[in-house]
Amino acid sequence: MSHASPLPAAIDTSAFGHVTDWVFDLDNTLYPPEAALFAQIEVKMADYVMRTLKVDAARANHLRSHYWALYGTTLAGLMHEHGIDPVPFLHEVHDISFDALLPDPALAAGIRALPGRKIIYTNGSAPYAEQVLAARGLSGLFDGIYGVEHADFHPKPRAEAFEMVFAKAGITPAKGAMFEDDARNLEVPHGLGMQTVHVAPEALEADHIGHHTNDLSGFLTALAKAGGSGL
Repeated sequence: MSHASPLPAAIDTSAFGHVTDWVFDLDNTLYPPEAALFAQIEVKMADYVMRTLKVDAARANHLRSHYWALYGTTLAGLMHEHGIDPVPFLHEVHDISFDALLPDPALAAGIRALPGRKIIYTNGSAPYAEQVLAARGLSGLFDGIYGVEHADFHPKPRAEAFEMVFAKAGITPAKGAMFEDDARNLEVPHGLGMQTVHVAPEALEADHIGHHTNDLSGFLTALAKAGGSGL
C-alpha cells in the first residue's frame, strides 16, 4: 500500500539543495491514512480512558478528542489533567495489528536516496515506530528513531518537544526538512528555518507549509532525480 495519487503540482527541488537533515513523522506520513492504524489506536485509547477515569464510552471519546486538540495528544492531556503514567498507556494503545501495512519499495528507495541524515520523529513511541517501519519495509533506513518519550513526553507541536528531540538527534534546522501529515506540527519547524512538507490528501494553504504532496514516494523520487541540480 502506498500513496499512489499523482502529484498535485511541480516540486521546487532547488528548495532542498541545502538539506542534509531529513525528519519524518510516522503515522499517516510514512503510510497512507487508508491503513487506518489510528482507528485501532483510538479504540484502545478510549478503552484506557474509560477504565482509568471510570467514565462511559461517550465521555471517553470526547476527552480523547478534546485532549488531542488542546494538548497535542490524548496522552499529554491525560498526564496534565489526571497525572497518568505514560509508559503503560503507550504500551497498551500501540498493541495493534499491522496487517494493513505493506512494504513500499518505492518509498524505501526514495528515502535511501536522500543525502545526509534521516530520522523518525513521532508522537507515538519508538518501539511502535520500529514495528511500523518493519511492516513497511523501511527498517534500517534511518539514523535515529525518536518517540514522545525522547521529549520527556512533551508532544509535537510544542516547541520544547522539537528542541529536545532535535538536540538529541543532532538536527541542524537551517539544513533540515520536516515531513508531516498534521499541519500544526509544521509551525515550529518552519519557524526554525526548516523546509516543511505537508503530506496529506488535500493541500492546505498556510504560511508555515512550504510544500505539499499526496504522494510521498513520488515527491522523494523527484528529489532524487533532481540530482546535482536540486540536491
